[in-house]
Amino acid sequence: MRLGVISDLHGNRVALDAVLGDMPPVDDIVCAGDVVGYGPWPGDCIEAVRSREVPTVQGNHDRATAHDTAFGFNSMARAGVKYAREALSEDDIAWLSDLPTERTVADGRVKLVHGHPDDPDRYTYPDDFSASMLGEEDALVLGHTHVQDHRVFPEGVVLNPGSVGQPRDGDSRAAYAVLGVDEDADADGTPTVEERRVEYAIGEVMDAVREAGLPDRIGERLYDGK
Repeated sequence: MRLGVISDLHGNRVALDAVLGDMPPVDDIVCAGDVVGYGPWPGDCIEAVRSREVPTVQGNHDRATAHDTAFGFNSMARAGVKYAREALSEDDIAWLSDLPTERTVADGRVKLVHGHPDDPDRYTYPDDFSASMLGEEDALVLGHTHVQDHRVFPEGVVLNPGSVGQPRDGDSRAAYAVLGVDEDADADGTPTVEERRVEYAIGEVMDAVREAGLPDRIGERLYDGK
């Protein structure tokens, strides 16, 4: 089984379209959260995920948008939540609210979380990846840091596919990954990981950010991947 792995879309439809257009044939797509927040197209990103029935977990921006709890966010993040709450339908808000904080896919071989298995809001950077994060599953997928990387352990793989809509690892290209399990794993059963990047029209996002009245910095930071 080959899984297209996405995370941290953050309302960036242009980047999401580029990722979906670049993605090789896969059996399913999964998402590690933060479909909305920051970007000017929260509804479009929700529609793309929902229409494809993508298994998704709730990110902190998804939760803040659903429950209006952005009080601990910086000014850019608060602005993104406010914009999303005004732009989204009641049905979309309810969908965000109902997302689980963790779920398993591929017959339990892959677990999805947003930040960490023990805390959905914990920033877990690649140097923090460890075999202890794995349970019975062969692979753990997480997001939240917007930093693309993975680690292979005897017990399995820990993977952050990076951010589709707002990379923060110094590479401005949209990030995602392809994960192979079962018959698409290595000969020893270890899941395979292909980290992928794709360019997209950042200028189009910058224009939409300004048109939506969002802080310019939301678009400007995309040029630097920060």
